[in-house]
Amino acid sequence: MAPNLKEQIQRLNERRLSIREKRREEREQRAALRKRFSLLRWFGLTRTAGFALLAGFLVFRLWDPAQLENLRWRSFDFYQVLKPRVAAPDKRPAVVVDIDEASLQALGQWPWPRTQVAELVDKLQKAGAAVIAFDILMSEPDRMSPAIVAQSLPQIDTETREKMNALPSNDAVLASVIARGRVVLGQAAMITPTPPPEETPGIAMLGADPTPFLFKFAGLLRNIPALDKAAAGRGNLTLVPERDGVVRRVPLIAEAAGQKVPALTMEILRVATGAGALLINTDKVTGIQWVAIQGVPVQIPTDKNGRLWINFAPHDSARFVSAKNVMEGTFPPDRFKGRVAIIGTSAAGLLDLKATPVESDMPGVEVHAQILENIFSQSLLSRPDYANGAEILLTSVAGIVTVAVAPLMGVTGLLIFGFFIVAAMLYGSWHFYAQYGLLFDITFPLIAIFFIYLTLVFINYFREQVDRRRIRSAFAHYLSPTLVEQLANAPERLVLGGETRDMTILFSDVRGFTSISETFKDDPQGLTKLMNRLLTPLTNSIIDRKGTIDKYIGDAIMAFWNAPIDDPQHEIHACAAALDMLHKIDELNHEREAEALEDGVPFLPMKIGLGINTGTCVVGNMGSDLRFDYSVLGDAVNLASRLEGQTKTYGVPIIIGARTAEKVNGHFAALQIDLITVKGKQEPESIYALVGDGTVAASDGFKSITGLTQKMLASYRDRDWSGAENALQRAKQAEQTFGLAGVFDLYQSRIEAFRIAPPPPSWDGVFAFDTK
Repeated sequence: MAPNLKEQIQRLNERRLSIREKRREEREQRAALRKRFSLLRWFGLTRTAGFALLAGFLVFRLWDPAQLENLRWRSFDFYQVLKPRVAAPDKRPAVVVDIDEASLQALGQWPWPRTQVAELVDKLQKAGAAVIAFDILMSEPDRMSPAIVAQSLPQIDTETREKMNALPSNDAVLASVIARGRVVLGQAAMITPTPPPEETPGIAMLGADPTPFLFKFAGLLRNIPALDKAAAGRGNLTLVPERDGVVRRVPLIAEAAGQKVPALTMEILRVATGAGALLINTDKVTGIQWVAIQGVPVQIPTDKNGRLWINFAPHDSARFVSAKNVMEGTFPPDRFKGRVAIIGTSAAGLLDLKATPVESDMPGVEVHAQILENIFSQSLLSRPDYANGAEILLTSVAGIVTVAVAPLMGVTGLLIFGFFIVAAMLYGSWHFYAQYGLLFDITFPLIAIFFIYLTLVFINYFREQVDRRRIRSAFAHYLSPTLVEQLANAPERLVLGGETRDMTILFSDVRGFTSISETFKDDPQGLTKLMNRLLTPLTNSIIDRKGTIDKYIGDAIMAFWNAPIDDPQHEIHACAAALDMLHKIDELNHEREAEALEDGVPFLPMKIGLGINTGTCVVGNMGSDLRFDYSVLGDAVNLASRLEGQTKTYGVPIIIGARTAEKVNGHFAALQIDLITVKGKQEPESIYALVGDGTVAASDGFKSITGLTQKMLASYRDRDWSGAENALQRAKQAEQTFGLAGVFDLYQSRIEAFRIAPPPPSWDGVFAFDTK
C-alpha cells in the first residue's frame, strides 16, 4: 500500500502545481487585460480624435496642394516685409541706367535709334562701367537706319538714295560700339517654339544631369545677329513669377529652345570675371544644389529647379541714373566706375513692372540689380532640400506631444501649453530667417497644431455633455428633433395623452412601386438604396417647411403641421412641401433615367400621389405605458389618407381638402374637381387638385381653365349632360400644363355613362367611393 500512497501523493502534488500554474497564467492574463483596458482608457476619444486629425494634416502636407504652397509663400513674404534686406549704397555692384519718363520726354519715344543707344553705351564705357547689360531686347532691325529710311521715301532723288544706302546701318554702329567693351545682351525665354541658337553657352555640369529639373521654355527671343555676335555675353532676362503673380525666385539656369541658357545676372558675372563657363551641381534625387562661376569660389544655393530665392530690399531711387543724365553727362564722375550698368526702364508705358514681396510695382531691371546685390553681399536666401522633411517632423512631434499631454491638463494649463508651443515655433522659424537666411515654413505646423489644439479643447469642454447627448440620440429615433429638445428641457411631458389642435396632414405614396421593386428582386440592397434616395429629399421638403414626420410606411410618408410647434401658416407650408416633393421626384427621375441609359437597363419612372387635409385632430404621445410615439389622430387624418388614394382615380398628383383649399386661396392654384364621399364617411367633401403656386394661380390660363371647369361641374350636377360635355371639351382645349387630362377623361366617361343610365332623382352630384 505504501507505493500506492506515494503515487497518490505525487499525483496530488502535480495537480496542485498544475492548478497553481493555471492560476498564475490567469493572473497574468487578467493583468494583461487590465493593462490593455488601461491603455484604451488612456487613449480614449480625445487622443483618438487628436491623432486622427494629425494624420489627416500630415497626409495633406505630403499632398502639398497649390493653396498650401501659396500660404507658405505669403509667410516668407511677411518675413521680408518685417525685415527687408538692407543695401548700403556704396556696396551696390550695379547701377540702373533708367529709360524713365524724363528720358522719353527729352530724347523721344521708345525705341530710340540704335545710334542713340550706341551713344549711350559709349558714354557708359567712357564712364568706366565694368560691364554693360541690356534688360531690353533689340530683336528687329532699326527702322531708322539710312537704307531703311531711303526705302520708305520714294520721293527722294536717286543720288540721295544711293548716299543713304552707302551709310552704315544704325545696327552696325551699335554693334561696333558693343564690340569695344564688355556688353551683355538680354534674351527672352518664351513658350512659343523657336529654332535653337547656334552658339552654345559655356556651362559645365557637376554630378547628375540637371536637365530634368530645369525650367523649360519652347523658344528664345534673341537680338538681331549683328548685335548678338558683337556682344560678350547673352543672358535670359525673363523673370518667372509664382502662381500669384509675385516674383520671388529667378531661374539662374533655364532650358530654352533646347539649350541651357544662363540668367542675365549670371552672364553678367561670367563676363565681369572673365570666366569661361558656369557650373551646375546637381543631385539626381534632390535636384540642383547650387550654381557657380568657374574660378570663383562662391556657390550660389538654389532650389531643386535652379532658382535663386531673392532677398529683396525696398525700391530705392539711388540705384537709378536717368538715361537722360547719362546722355547729357550730368552724373557724378565715379558713378559707374568699376560697376555694372544695367540699361532698363521704369516707365509705366513700357510695361516692365513686377510685383515682389516688398513692392507691388518694382521695375524688372531693379530686380536684376538686386540679384547682383544678393550675390555680391552673400545675403542670399535659401530653402534647404530637407525643409519639407523638417517641417513634417516638427508637425508630427508637436502634434504627438499636444495630443498626449492635452487631456491631462485643465483649461488654463492647456492655454499656457498652447501658447508655449506657438511661441517656440514662431521664434525658431524667425531665428533661422533673420540669422541664416533659411526659409522654414511655420504656417502649416501652426495651422495643424492650432486645429488639433482646438479639437482637444472642445472635446474636453463637451465631455460632460456626453450622457445628455446619448439620451437625446436615443429618443431621436422615436420623436421629432424639436420634440426631443422640448422633452430634454421638460421631461414631465413624457406622459400618455395629447391635445386638440387644428392641423394639416399630408400622406404620400409611390405609384406603381410594386413594379419598380420587382426589378430589384435579385438586388434587395439596391432597393434599399433607392428607398433612401426617394425618402431623403421628400423628407427634406417636409422638414424644411416646418413639418413633422409622423411615420414611414414602406414607400409612404405621413406628416403633419402645427405640432408640436405652433405654425399659423400650416396649410400654406403643407402645400408648398407637396409641390416641392413633386419637383424632387422629377429631379430623381432625371438622375435615374441617365443612370439607366448608362447601364443599359429599362427605366421605370417614379410617381407619387399626395393627399392633404386640414381639420381638428388630437396630437400627442400615443401608445402604451412601455412605448409610445408622438402622433396624430382624428377624422381629418383619415380623410387625408383617402384623398391620397383618390389621386389615382382622378389622375392628378395632389388632392387637397376643402378647408385646406380655402386657407391657401390666392397663394396656390387649387381647382375644385369633385364633391365626394369616401368609404366610411357620409358627409360629402369638396376636393381640389393642387396644380401650382401663386404665379400659376394668377395666370390667365389658370383663370380660364377654372371658369370652364366650374361651368362643367355646374352643368354636370344639374344633369345637363350636353352643357357639361360642351364645357368639358372647351376645358380640354384650354388645358395646357396643369395636368388635368385625367380629371377631364374621368368626367367624359361619367357623362357618357349617365346618358345611358341616368342617376336616380335623389342624386345630388356627389360621387361615393366604396374603396379606399
